[in-house]
Amino acid sequence: MEEVQKIVQAVRSGNPAPIYLLHGPEPYYVDLISSIIEKELLSEEEKGFNQVVLYGRDVQINDLVAQAKRYPMMAPRQVIILKEAQDLARTIDQLAPYAENPQPTTVLVIAYKYKKLDSRKKLVKAIRDKGVVFESKKLYDNQLPEWIRQVLALKGYSIVPKAAQMLVEFLGNDLSKIDNELNKLMLLIPEGQSITPELVERNIGISKDFNNFELQAAIAERDEKKAFGIVHYFGQNPKSHPLLMTTAIMYGFFTKLMKYHALIDKSKASQALGMSNYNVRQYRTAASNYPMKKVSRVIGSIRTIDMKAKGVEYTGSHAELYKELLLQIMR
Repeated sequence: MEEVQKIVQAVRSGNPAPIYLLHGPEPYYVDLISSIIEKELLSEEEKGFNQVVLYGRDVQINDLVAQAKRYPMMAPRQVIILKEAQDLARTIDQLAPYAENPQPTTVLVIAYKYKKLDSRKKLVKAIRDKGVVFESKKLYDNQLPEWIRQVLALKGYSIVPKAAQMLVEFLGNDLSKIDNELNKLMLLIPEGQSITPELVERNIGISKDFNNFELQAAIAERDEKKAFGIVHYFGQNPKSHPLLMTTAIMYGFFTKLMKYHALIDKSKASQALGMSNYNVRQYRTAASNYPMKKVSRVIGSIRTIDMKAKGVEYTGSHAELYKELLLQIMR
């Protein structure tokens, strides 16, 4: 996030690099940075003659270089944005000679999505020397609530931790999808207010009471009544709450709980487990309810349930498997 802010700040202050390589498996930041350059670097009057958007499937490297070497018309610079540059994967390294000596009055943006270019390539080395190379990495699930908090903070909003967890569970790690939903939610409340679980439930269709976040909390606290109520709801709504998602979340939870047990200095749990202090509290509670030997057995049981859910030596309902999962964990 900090690296993105530096790039955007340089663009908005009128000090862009002559060439950008935006690449990596997470398309969100590739699209965000290239969009800001496309919309904000030139005035509307300058864009007519001095801004070109090209697509990798439609352009040859020689034509791209010729365009980049052209001088701007009645403007201090021209902007060329090469979108879907991954379609030029076989030939893109031919841009290296240009990148070694880029036109100073051209800003060339190479948006290479869904994968990263090999850092050993001449092109990457040249752009790193003369311009900006930004690798857009996928976030781990445990990083997403903090990412949501930061995105909202930049726009003058905040979010209740439970609401952030609900969004992550429902939307996964698709940053573009999460950002779209956050923008919808921000329209519903005044700037400075906080996004609550109730707001998420009303407007995105996620139950604040029946979700994997609440199930995990109930299991951590050994609240059997609440946990069985949630899995009963899941069993009645299997399309909205697939068992394989729940087993994956439970496996991750108990694997981290095992790591928590193994920590000599529990005060460093937040850093060791890669989570906020808010979430560490839940693991502290769970550790008092599930000794290490029990956690080890639970992990094995979750694997067995997961295989059954995939149809291995099991033909029954997922509703029954949900009950079996809880019995294995909590009894």
